[in-house]
Amino acid sequence: MVVTSRAALAVLLGAVALAWRPTVGTVLLWTLAVALAVAVDLALAPSPRALVIERSGAPVVRLGEAITTDLVVTNPGKRVVRGLVRDAWQPSAGAEHDRHDLRLASGERTRLPTRLLPTRRGDRHADLVTVRANGPLGLAARQRSFSVPGTVRVLHPFHSRRHLPSKLSRLRQIDGRSAVRRRGQGTEFDSLRDYVEGDDVRSIDWRATARRGTVVVRTWQPEQHRRIVIVVDTSRTSAGRVGDVPRLDAAMDATLLLTALAGHAHDRVDVIAGDQRVRARVVGSSDRTNPLAEVVSALAPIDPAIVEADWSALAAAVVSRHHQRSLVVLLTPLEPAAIEEGLLPVIPALVARHRVVLGSVADPAVGSMLATRDTAADVYGAAAAERTVALRQRVAAALERMGVDVIDAEADELPARLADHYLWLKSEGLL
Repeated sequence: MVVTSRAALAVLLGAVALAWRPTVGTVLLWTLAVALAVAVDLALAPSPRALVIERSGAPVVRLGEAITTDLVVTNPGKRVVRGLVRDAWQPSAGAEHDRHDLRLASGERTRLPTRLLPTRRGDRHADLVTVRANGPLGLAARQRSFSVPGTVRVLHPFHSRRHLPSKLSRLRQIDGRSAVRRRGQGTEFDSLRDYVEGDDVRSIDWRATARRGTVVVRTWQPEQHRRIVIVVDTSRTSAGRVGDVPRLDAAMDATLLLTALAGHAHDRVDVIAGDQRVRARVVGSSDRTNPLAEVVSALAPIDPAIVEADWSALAAAVVSRHHQRSLVVLLTPLEPAAIEEGLLPVIPALVARHRVVLGSVADPAVGSMLATRDTAADVYGAAAAERTVALRQRVAAALERMGVDVIDAEADELPARLADHYLWLKSEGLL
């Protein structure tokens, strides 16, 4: 039961009767009359239980974009239903104008749209749908809340997609599909052609030369259908914020750009996200041109976990499934303690079988502390930043001595630099 503002206004109107006859009996009679009217109105109000409420499908939206979700309300009863409907969502869903006026005649159906502007990545869930059905006098209403499940999956914004056209142009040049055709220095055979001055004599095909009577050389193309394994660290170190986003989101941005690029290069991309356990896995296959959509959807609901990363388990997930030589990209912060205790012991097993690249998101605040030395506090801050940089460089040098390529860059630079490194490896035939 809900008493509306009209009932309060009716009580206030009793002041007129009280001014005409200022007695206790007048107050009691007027209060009794209003209470009786409210009771009658409540008895005549239709029950919200008679309504059938459904929600439209499970929409998907990119973070920063708006989407509309609909409630479909049907009145199968014989009475007109007037009132209010509230479509509640969790706060991070960013629901706007979630209260809707309702007037449904018998057998009618209406669609009530709610605009969502999510503020966080992941699955945003609907809360209860509350229906308030007013009585004919508008003094009282029956109210009931219903559970109408609904989920909106908010995807990563993928800001680094602006780099994709330029990287694809370089990829076409490497593959020899650009307007200016040039051969890549890969290891997959492409075609035969006549020898010209300046060709590498090691590329001469002697059998073809003997058959044709002229010197013939083999041409090569960069490798295709290679396996790329991207491991995204979701442990406590990925929860640290750089700028306005967590390190994990920056690592996801690099993952998506590399996935899109490798997919266009006809390489198979596997993505593993985890900390003490594997929390998401996307397995690439040769029949898909680009697994980007699946990777975006799989990474969307993952948030950092405040636990240490179990690199033994993550490395085992890579080694046990990928027996052929692959490019393994580890996206984890270059934090000295976490790297030395967790990652360094498992690096030899990975390097022995695969080409390993480590991508780390650098904190721009450290660079600003290094550049500012105006006050005594700034000097101490600069000294701490110098020590942090020295420790990171020491860990990076240790990884490089073990055969790992280390890319340490700020959040907006890491995706492009990682993509450039992948293209360089491809052009040099090192995959």
